[in-house]
This record gives sequence, structure tokens and C-alpha cells, in this order.
Amino acid sequence: MMLKAVVFDLDGVITDTAHLHFLAWRAVAKEVGITFDEAFNEQLKGISRMDSLQRILRYGGKEGAFNDKQCLALAGKKNDLYVRSLASLTQDSLLPGIHDLLVAIRGANVRIGLASVSLNAPGILQALGIHNAFDFCADASRIVCSKPDPEIFLAACAGLNVRPEEAIGIEDAAAGIEAINAAGMLSVGIGAGLVHAGLQLHSTRELNWQCLTDFWASRSVLIRN
Repeated sequence: MMLKAVVFDLDGVITDTAHLHFLAWRAVAKEVGITFDEAFNEQLKGISRMDSLQRILRYGGKEGAFNDKQCLALAGKKNDLYVRSLASLTQDSLLPGIHDLLVAIRGANVRIGLASVSLNAPGILQALGIHNAFDFCADASRIVCSKPDPEIFLAACAGLNVRPEEAIGIEDAAAGIEAINAAGMLSVGIGAGLVHAGLQLHSTRELNWQCLTDFWASRSVLIRN
């Protein structure tokens, strides 16, 4: 079976806006009397804005303290702060190796997709100068269930017109790896602790086209045997 598509998560794989998310959430949380550090912020990777807010409220002992309208207002305030911070992104904000990888995938005539729960994903790709590199972008507007549900990766594959088993997904969060695996794709994890990834790499510096094709070939041999 040929590899027909590579689907990327955005934050932590293509660029790293985790600190920008942290600063925005920290400011909103402080307004309601909750403090947390960047270690806790790691738990918010790969999940939706409203799910992140609920985890923060639970962490601060204020779960159920706000009605739906108030929660939407808090999440909206966080997003406004975050979007303003995106103005700092440039092509230099791409993680190491990503630009060359995108060029190599395109040169191999393999489709490129994005699976991000961020509604800001198109704007981030524009700021990074790589929006034209992607054949299809699946974001939160296209799904009902967030990661670890496989819906967003299935949506990306459908948009790329490939079957999940013909694609590799790349993630930096456990919830994302779980989603890729559940979708029936091969999974590549970037970072420590992603033990359920089919291939685990320390950073994007190790992520290149040869690495992906070798991984695909090795799994294809296992399937045939």
C-alpha cells in the first residue's frame, strides 16, 4: 500500500504556541481567582478551548461556578488575548525541519493535511507563510468531538480523499496520538511519553521525509508478514 497523505497537528508539531496559550489562559484564570503553571498547561495540549476551560475550573475548585454564558465569555476572552499574541509569529516560528519536510512531501506527490482543534489554525498558517503547502485543513469547525476522538483525523483524510490506512498522522500530545490510532492511521509522536505512537521522536529535528518513508515501509512489511 502506498503512502498517500501526511496529516499534521499544528501546535507543537509545526509551530509552538503553547506558551502563548499559557499566557492567555493564565490571564483569564487569574481574573476568576485561579493560578496554574506551565506544567499544568501541558494537560491542555490537543484539547478544545471549552474542554481546556473546564479543566482549569476543575483544577481551581470552581467547576460549576459559572453558567454556559459566562463560560463562553471566559473562553472568548482567552481567545481574544491569544489571537492578538499571534501577531508575533513569522516564518522563523516554524519548528526545526518542518519547512524542508513540507517541501519534500510535496516533491514526493504526497498530499498534506492539517488536523487542529484550533479555530485559529488558518490564520496561524497564514502568519507562518505556509498556508499554500496544505491540501486540506480540518479544524474545530468541522467536528463535534475533540481529540482523543478520531473525528478530526477522519475529517482530514476525507478532505484529502484518502483512506486513513493510507496516511500518517503526526502529533505531540497523548490525546492526539490516541485519535490517530483510533482513526486507523499510522502515528508519529513528537516528544517524550508518547508510548502509544507507532514511531516516537524526541523533536522535529529528527522528523524528515526519509524517516517517514522508512517508518511506512517497516510497517508495510509487518502487515504483509
